[in-house]
Amino acid sequence: MSNLIPKLPARDPDSNKGTHGRGLLIAGSVGMSGAAVLGGTAMLRSGTGLVTVATTRAAQTLVALGNPCYMTAGLTEDPVTGKLSHGAIGPALQLAMHRDAVGIGPGLGTSEALGQLVRLLLEQSRGGLVIDADGLNSLGHNPVLPKRLVPAVITPHPGEFARLTGQTIAEVQSDREGNARKLARHLGVVVLLKGNHTVITDGERLAVNKTGNPGMARGGSGDVLTGILVALLCQQMTPYEAAVLGAHVHGLAGDFARDKLGEVGMIATDLVDFLPAAFMRLG
Repeated sequence: MSNLIPKLPARDPDSNKGTHGRGLLIAGSVGMSGAAVLGGTAMLRSGTGLVTVATTRAAQTLVALGNPCYMTAGLTEDPVTGKLSHGAIGPALQLAMHRDAVGIGPGLGTSEALGQLVRLLLEQSRGGLVIDADGLNSLGHNPVLPKRLVPAVITPHPGEFARLTGQTIAEVQSDREGNARKLARHLGVVVLLKGNHTVITDGERLAVNKTGNPGMARGGSGDVLTGILVALLCQQMTPYEAAVLGAHVHGLAGDFARDKLGEVGMIATDLVDFLPAAFMRLG
C-alpha cells in the first residue's frame, strides 16, 4: 500500500489551452442540471484547458448559464422520461473522439441508452474515461465489460459498488480494500471506492486517502470529484495517478471549506471554490 501523492505535471511557459487538455463531461438532465454545472466547473478549476459539458437539450440552457467558461452541447432525450435517448449515442461518441478525457454519469438518470453509451465509450474513447453515478448504475449487476478497454476510473460509493457486485453494503464495507482490489482486477479498471478513507486501486497498487471530512457527505460532492478526475486525465496523468491525486485534492478542498465554513453549512460549490487553494497547497 502506498499513500504517496502523485504530482501534477509542471506547466510549460509556452503552453496553450490545448496543451492542458480538451475534456468532455456528459452529465445532467432536467432537475439535475446542477450535477453538470458542478462537474464542468470542477474541470475548469482543476486545470483543463477546454471543457465541454454535454447534457440533454432540455437542460442545456440551464447548464450553459451555470458557467460562461465552458462550452455546452445538447443531446436528445426521451420525451417521456427526459433521459438520454438512443439518438444521443452517436453525437456523444463524436464529441468524445475529439477529447483527451471523458466523464459520464452525474445527473443523467439510468437508461438503456446510457448503458450502451458507457460500453461504447469504454471501447472507443480516444483518451481516459471516468464513470460515475448513473453511468455506473446503467451497467447493471455484475457487468461484463468490453475486452478492449480505454484507461478508465470508476467511482462508486458503497451502494453503487454493492449494485455492481451483488453484495450487500455491509459486505462491501467489511473489507473495502479487498473488495475494491477484486473488482478492479475483474473489470480491468481503476476503482475509487468512496467513503471515509476512500480506497483507490488498480488491482495491484492500492492507496487510502486521508483527506476529507463528514461535511462533504452531501449532494454534489461526487460530481465535483468526477470533474477533478477528468481534468487530471486531460493533463496526461494515468488513471491510477489521477484517482490518487484527485481524491486527495477533493478532500483537501473539503477540509479548507470546513475550516472556513464548518461541516454543517458547507456545500458542494464550496468544494469547487477551494480547489485552487488545494492545488496551490500541493505546489
